[in-house]
Amino acid sequence: MAPVQSQPIVAQLTRAAIFLVVKVNPGPEPRAAVRGLCADLAALLRAVGFRDLEGRLSCVMGFGSEAWDSLFGAPRPRDLHPFREIRGQHHAVSTPGDLLFHIRAVRMDLCFELATQIMARLRDAVSPLDEVHGFTYFDDRDLIGFVDGTENPRDEAAIVATTIGDEDAAFAGGSYVIVQKYLHDVKAWNLLPVEAQEKIIGRTKLTDIELTDDVKPTSAHNALTTIVENGEQLEIVRDNMSFGEIGKGEFGTYFIGYARSPQRIEQMLVNMFVGRPPGNYDRLLDFSRAVTGTLFFVPSATFLENVGSASDGPPAPGAAEPDPGSTPRRQPSDGSLGIGSLKGKLGHE
Repeated sequence: MAPVQSQPIVAQLTRAAIFLVVKVNPGPEPRAAVRGLCADLAALLRAVGFRDLEGRLSCVMGFGSEAWDSLFGAPRPRDLHPFREIRGQHHAVSTPGDLLFHIRAVRMDLCFELATQIMARLRDAVSPLDEVHGFTYFDDRDLIGFVDGTENPRDEAAIVATTIGDEDAAFAGGSYVIVQKYLHDVKAWNLLPVEAQEKIIGRTKLTDIELTDDVKPTSAHNALTTIVENGEQLEIVRDNMSFGEIGKGEFGTYFIGYARSPQRIEQMLVNMFVGRPPGNYDRLLDFSRAVTGTLFFVPSATFLENVGSASDGPPAPGAAEPDPGSTPRRQPSDGSLGIGSLKGKLGHE
């Protein structure tokens, strides 16, 4: 059997991105149009990306819980569910979304062209819910002035953190992604002394060095988003982007986190919004408000390529030869999870 190809979840970070969330309109024709795009997405990506081979254009396509049932039925990814809102000192809202397109490139025009072609293909089959054009702000900082994504795992560690293995073998090579759009009260944030900002984030602002434990509060952002279980840190891959509209006074960060289990991201969010222990919440949320929240499953590229426009069920992963232009999923030497009783390995193919 040919090896399963993953979507480009751990692609090299870029300076431009478009995050496009849509709902699938009711009826068999819209469902057929979406399935048709699944099968042709790789070819569409090649056609646009060939116009600048150094542009590193990529696209990840994800599916919400209800959309999966409507488009593919059973079997379904075992951890796929709607985003669960969190109510603590602050509120992590849950918002609808059937499809996510995470489009990245070194140039925004490449992202824009691919998004245009995708929507032209789908036409009346979908209705847009949210569209954000993200950019990297100077030296990988967000609009509150701190470097974002410093602790991302890299190379094999990133694959282990994001790629489903034997724990859900029917969907090996897939991943989960949670997206949230945060709006910042930049004016109030900038009134804080830098030292106070650093204690909220848990890192120095200028040099991006993590504060020592004797200085860093337990409510620091990076303290609450570090998840350790059975002595192992459970990692995710973030590709957050800044966005905003100057005329509207809107400044924000689009959070996007990939993981082989959504539970690790959900635990990070509970720590932030409720606190660890409860009440010891992330003080960054006093200045940054979540206005969206959606969970998607990202199937393998092999799965997408095997979807036909007339298909009523999910294709068998690996049933067809992979596209010769795609990159095989690299196998980590140890893909053990660490999430309670969920333990598995990505097998060698």
